[in-house]
Amino acid sequence: MIQESMLEGRIALITLDRQKALNALSFQQLQNLDQAIDRVVAKRARGLVITGAGDKAFCAGADIPELIGRTLREEHDGARMGQEVFQRIHQLPVPSVAVIHGYAFGGGLELALACTFRVATAAARMGLPEIKLGLIPGYGGTQRLPRLVGEGRALELILSGRTVKADEAERIGLVNQVVETGAPAEIGAAYLAPFLQYGLNALDFARQAVQRGMQTTLEEGLRIERDLSTLAYRTADAAEGMQAFLDKRGPVFKDA
Repeated sequence: MIQESMLEGRIALITLDRQKALNALSFQQLQNLDQAIDRVVAKRARGLVITGAGDKAFCAGADIPELIGRTLREEHDGARMGQEVFQRIHQLPVPSVAVIHGYAFGGGLELALACTFRVATAAARMGLPEIKLGLIPGYGGTQRLPRLVGEGRALELILSGRTVKADEAERIGLVNQVVETGAPAEIGAAYLAPFLQYGLNALDFARQAVQRGMQTTLEEGLRIERDLSTLAYRTADAAEGMQAFLDKRGPVFKDA
């Protein structure tokens, strides 16, 4: 089950809710998550918080019994579905944050990696333990983790399958912030608030420049930045921002 609602400031909240299974991602849950993303887009949310229900887990990963006895095609299609759903989150034109409390293992951590930001409570525990099952991460972990923490650290975490505590996760850049405790929805909304005072066009262009540039050469990255910078200049928000600076007043952005 996926719960989806709107918080103050047009921030969408998606909550994974399979508490008896530690919010594990069954294939049905992935489909439900895909549909929840559709609703977030339709409601024109300005930000997205993703978390898990209950006190024990953000998401404990894939639903292991579902992974046994599948055909080669089913195994391949399953990985593709998980990657495609998480890529939709990664490419959303609004900032997203995963609030990790309790466990975030395997596909659960891969879901968090697909978000723009990650905030963990002090009790959070996370990792990619697939190697312990004779498997490897299949929902983007081998690609997003090294881009976030570097190749060496990513290989160490993936090849050992070890569990990372919240303080280490913050130290190596796996999470952006650690908070002692609190309601996940409130933690996520508070984290996104400073970003959402700016126009969505500029936020999206800046995110695209960084993420697309990370996947190519410096020369090509500079071209991407140049093109997106030019697009930003053509927005009404840019005109408002520059005029507000000249007028010595705060800008009023309208996402236009």
